[in-house]
Amino acid sequence: MSILITNIKQLLQVHDHNVLILKGEAMKTLSVLENAYLYIEHDTIIEYGDMKYCEGIEAETIVDATGKIVLPSWCDSHTHLVYAGNRTTEFVDRINGLSYAEIANRGGGILNSAKLLQDTSEEDLYEQSINRLEELIKIGTGAFEIKTGYGLTVEAELKMLRVIKRIKLESLAKITPTLLAAHAIPEDYREKKPDYIKLITEELIPKAAKLNIARYIDVFCEDGYFDINDTEAILKAGQKYKFRPKIHVNQFNILGGVALGAKYNALSVDHLEELNAEDIKALKNKDTIPVALPGCSFFLGIPYTPARQLIDAGLPLAIASDYNPGSAPSGNMNFVVSTACIKLKMTPEEAINAATINGAYAMGISNMYGSITRGKKANVIITKPLNHYSEIPYAFAHNPIEQIVINGQLKDIKNPEENFRI
Repeated sequence: MSILITNIKQLLQVHDHNVLILKGEAMKTLSVLENAYLYIEHDTIIEYGDMKYCEGIEAETIVDATGKIVLPSWCDSHTHLVYAGNRTTEFVDRINGLSYAEIANRGGGILNSAKLLQDTSEEDLYEQSINRLEELIKIGTGAFEIKTGYGLTVEAELKMLRVIKRIKLESLAKITPTLLAAHAIPEDYREKKPDYIKLITEELIPKAAKLNIARYIDVFCEDGYFDINDTEAILKAGQKYKFRPKIHVNQFNILGGVALGAKYNALSVDHLEELNAEDIKALKNKDTIPVALPGCSFFLGIPYTPARQLIDAGLPLAIASDYNPGSAPSGNMNFVVSTACIKLKMTPEEAINAATINGAYAMGISNMYGSITRGKKANVIITKPLNHYSEIPYAFAHNPIEQIVINGQLKDIKNPEENFRI
């Protein structure tokens, strides 16, 4: 299969030499090639350049992208999209004045999702989850990190891992599984948290490692969930089995989780709605990338990650959806990019960089995804006719996508017959 996309108005995120991450000042520049072509064979980007050099290239499929923008697919580095049912009743509760914490304290929140998931068959859980994922592929996301965390029992967590593995094997999208070993404290362990930590470290983590599905481990480091000592114990246990951390920190409170993540060489520290100078200092000269989740802030009405502080301090930043049933029930990365501009005060260039190359870095896949580079995987977005790429975040409730190439396959997102499975 070969695809030639011609007459591209703007080809974005173009790098002749492979770039793995953009930091600080470099995030303010988005590499753009005007009046360009892009040539793909099988699942790989082979060539690109100015249209004047396109003559003589033959392809099985030719796409005329006159007036359109082409860019790498979004890389969503933080999702919880494997879950059962939904939490719409809690949505109404919050409208009526209950806080996220109050809902959780009365047995709702994550505990509610866990009960639903435990009672859902593996096959049903797979079908619910892959249907969600395919809807997101249609609106431009080509790579997803997917966490466990709604099991809260060893068997239910392993069930989630098996579902994520099946999605990874059967979807055209790139999937990165993460073991969210410590998401909440089950009701049965509310008065004996040390026993639950022991269950995680001595049973769940070894059994998950044996399945050989996830490479990353996550902990919700937050008041009322897992404190800094709990988090370190779990990260140490994961380290024995070569799980690299990707952790939830600073969503509501600053506990020291950012520095702990950096200490354990976390690939990413995610949320950061609360941030201080010590956190920024802890991330300097580290391989750990901060990840902002503006959709969660929008939905819960909590502060937004101070993106300007992070970028202006010379740090990298990725943005992701946090797609989950309780605090961010949308995986629409077009909206996330818009929200990053509107609420995090990021420029369109910074937001697109954060959702492509830096999103890929936050998943450990930027060597093959996230930019238009020869030899990288062919996951790209073809927009509707636009005057400039800044219109993508500008029209915040608009779907700018017309076609996608996913794993080297051209898809018409309006065609209900299109299949996004291998």
